[in-house]
Amino acid sequence: MSNYKTVFFIIGILQIILGIFMAIPILLQLVLGEIDSSFITSSVITLVFGILFVLSNLDYNKKINLQQAFLLTTLSWLTVAIFGALPFYFSNLNLSFTDSFFESMSGLTTTGSTIITNLEITPKSILLWRALLQWLGGIGIILMAITLMPIMNIGGMLLFKVLNTDSSDEILPSSKEISLKLILIYFVLTLLCATAYKIFGMSLFDSLTHSMTTIATGGFSNYNDSIGYFDNVKVEITAMLFIILGSLPFIAYIKFLNGNKKVFINDSQIITFIKITFFSILILLIYLFFKLESFSLSDLRSVGFNSISILTGTGYVTGQFDQWGSFSLFYFLILMFIGGCAGSTTCGIKIFRIQILYKFVITQLKKIIYPRGIFVIKYENNNVDDKFLASIISFIYLYILIFFFITALLSLTGLDFITSISGAATSISNVGPGLGSIIGSNGNFSTLPDASKWILTVGMILGRLELFAILVLFLPSFWKK
Repeated sequence: MSNYKTVFFIIGILQIILGIFMAIPILLQLVLGEIDSSFITSSVITLVFGILFVLSNLDYNKKINLQQAFLLTTLSWLTVAIFGALPFYFSNLNLSFTDSFFESMSGLTTTGSTIITNLEITPKSILLWRALLQWLGGIGIILMAITLMPIMNIGGMLLFKVLNTDSSDEILPSSKEISLKLILIYFVLTLLCATAYKIFGMSLFDSLTHSMTTIATGGFSNYNDSIGYFDNVKVEITAMLFIILGSLPFIAYIKFLNGNKKVFINDSQIITFIKITFFSILILLIYLFFKLESFSLSDLRSVGFNSISILTGTGYVTGQFDQWGSFSLFYFLILMFIGGCAGSTTCGIKIFRIQILYKFVITQLKKIIYPRGIFVIKYENNNVDDKFLASIISFIYLYILIFFFITALLSLTGLDFITSISGAATSISNVGPGLGSIIGSNGNFSTLPDASKWILTVGMILGRLELFAILVLFLPSFWKK
């Protein structure tokens, strides 16, 4: 157990940070005169456990090995989700622990699925806590993608360690300095988003909470109708802009600040992301034009917003897109799988894996035509060797396999086909709303059986931590010295 003192020490630090963040809703309760014991009790419990973890592991080793990195990744997200569920459980919403944990995990993984049925009358402290969980989850996944995942080589993420240290770019600072810069950039983007929301008509509270869930591409809203509640085109344009900014690789912002002013137009992952966004909107507009035999600016507004929201896994909605016909449902299901850029707050398979898989397929076709030809797959001017290809292909294969497995499990709990298949997609891709009348754009997950909620919760953390970070823990060989 002494080998894992570093892991438990860091988990203790995270618990202390979480307990301190619980003081923010307490301050809001004091201001609004709605003080109760929910956050005070939760904060005390979280801080006590965090301090105990720290004090009992003070003699930890400052170095962390590969085995500890995998264990830390899973346990940190799991423990934060458990303690993050306490305010929901102790609140006056009368939520079971299953529902509380579901809401907490949905927030932390920036999924955005909710079991709260009437958000308009939910205490503002709870609404703020939901937003804070998503905001913390957003910066958490960015830091993990930049620091831990390349070391663990999860699904080809080692490629970004190579890219970030390429001699053609300016040498990036140390990991600690990068982390501090990422946090600052994340905070500034959140502040800019909140300011824009306030200018365009949101209240101060709504602008703050929605800015946190926008940058985190999480999608928690304070209203049952999500962003559609405001019915404000300026608010929707602001949301789309900052959702896209949150979906770009955050390492690109650091490169830009370090002098690479063309990084946003030269990065192939960013360019492909923009292309997919543009053509998705165009395809759905053409489909709706022939289906409805009309076209209006409101159609462009609705299609544009919902396409960006679903592709990035944000999950904000402005209309009942599940009533646009079967093709739109199928297309949105595809967008759920794609996701945004690596090193951003988005989830899904990620753009770079789609790019490399495409290059691999084209290369295989060329080998059929030219059997003696030698073809090298390149990504951002770096050779992609067989190790990277195997990692990426196995990730995509496992992603699809787990998707079908979760769908089958959900159907066994009594859910219909549309709810099962979209629920599986929305959990593993961390999107938020599903499809159909139950968990669709205007529905929520409160009526699902507890078994379904636990299955979806597992899907959320699997998708957020890129599958392998958790599954490797179940291999007996992992635990051997």
